[in-house]
Amino acid sequence: MKQTDRIALQNWEKFKDNIARATPVDRTMSQAEIQKHRAWLEARPLEWIKFFFPNFAQYEFAPFQKRAIRRILSNPEWFEVISWSRELAKSTCAMFCIMYLTLTGLKRNVILTSNSFDNAVRLLDPFRANLEANGRIIAYYGKQQSVGSWTEDEFITKQGVAFRALGAGQSPRGSRKDAVRPDVLIVDDFDTDQDTLNPDIIQKRWDWWEKALYPTRSVSEPTLVLFCGNIIAKDCCVVRAGAMADHWDIVNIRDKDGHSTWPEKNSEEHIDRVLAKISKKSAQGEYFNNPISEGEIFSEMAFGKVPSLSKFKFLVAYGDPAPGEGKGKKGKSFKTVSLLGKLAGKLYVIKTFLAQALNAEFIDWYVQLLAFVGGRAPVYCYMENNKLQDPFFQQVFKPLVAKVRREQGVQLYIRGDEEKKTDKATRIEANLEPMNRAGNLILNEAERDNPHMKELLDQFTLFTLSLRYPADGPDAVEGGNRIIDEIQHRAEPPLTRSRADIRTRNKRRL
Repeated sequence: MKQTDRIALQNWEKFKDNIARATPVDRTMSQAEIQKHRAWLEARPLEWIKFFFPNFAQYEFAPFQKRAIRRILSNPEWFEVISWSRELAKSTCAMFCIMYLTLTGLKRNVILTSNSFDNAVRLLDPFRANLEANGRIIAYYGKQQSVGSWTEDEFITKQGVAFRALGAGQSPRGSRKDAVRPDVLIVDDFDTDQDTLNPDIIQKRWDWWEKALYPTRSVSEPTLVLFCGNIIAKDCCVVRAGAMADHWDIVNIRDKDGHSTWPEKNSEEHIDRVLAKISKKSAQGEYFNNPISEGEIFSEMAFGKVPSLSKFKFLVAYGDPAPGEGKGKKGKSFKTVSLLGKLAGKLYVIKTFLAQALNAEFIDWYVQLLAFVGGRAPVYCYMENNKLQDPFFQQVFKPLVAKVRREQGVQLYIRGDEEKKTDKATRIEANLEPMNRAGNLILNEAERDNPHMKELLDQFTLFTLSLRYPADGPDAVEGGNRIIDEIQHRAEPPLTRSRADIRTRNKRRL
């Protein structure tokens, strides 16, 4: 035996030993008591899973997992796609359901397929190990391992349930067990990142699924189809399967309000820790079912030195207050204020604030920008204010601004931008992309390491027309650029003036 095979065998035996130790059996129970307990468990699938797989079901089930288990177990003829984020146990929950259905006699012939034969065998290992070594399964359902037909990729239990692992492209012929055609088809990790770069590979793999694997099922007998996989590309087998499934269950590591979808296992601190170590592009793809091709619209963003502020005729501080109020809520929109200036046809993003923030903090950003300019140029302050936002603008932001003027002595006046706007994504792409492509959209080099400017850069480079990632920062830059162009074409006194401008207009000045 080769050293690698010896190590693999040792690891396999250790895996089975761990399962055996995790599933002790009460030896004082009679067969009648075991049968009674088994019937009680089978009537309660979640309790059944916890009893037979305590080492796999270490955490309390999340609501979305409970719903999925009930759907799968209650529908003999069913096609479901499970697109749960990493760390949400999609393959494990699929195994729970299949083990329940086969041990209770509801399903008889299982095929598990993956992107390769080796990966399919790896995914089948937990099934085989539990059937060999799980003490509770053996005590309640009898010994499962049969003699002769028991290999890593294909085995038949003593109860006559067949399991087979297939890699994509392998022939599934011969998968009938006696008169029973496959009645469970599990497709797990069918797509790979590399394969999705080649449409021909995706098409070839999908053709194999449709023309070779799926037709192994019986037409007249109910069949369960489970596709387990994340959305890793716009066009991949999971997306195609989801379009035709009876149910496509998409669950991310966090919900739309920014909370952990499985807090019993994944705490907010743990999620923050993991996401902090990878790029936003990777995080969106791996944990939020949101594959983003970086630079789809804004392939490159230019950083440059901003001219002296005194050279600008005027500047614009443009803000987007975003709906709601919350700080650190990952699912909420971003509040933002950007200080912008235009010189010789180039739009400079001089400084930006872009984060989930409180309303008072949002108003304070304007104050900080005025202090940053320090009177070196006139500043127009604007805030997005459509009809839906106007009541909030009047009742919340105006009093906050008045309070700032009264308490801090800052001459802050903010005008509402009531321009009726078209689709956000279209506006950003149409008005800023040509400017950026021509090298006329410049981010301040001095602010490159500022977390707010980094977020703005991310929002530009991850921008798509379907807005799969927040685009509040680019939206504010687009709004501010429009305001600058409007001011340049009309005579309008600025809301704040530079000291030099005030001196020039002073009639008593010598």
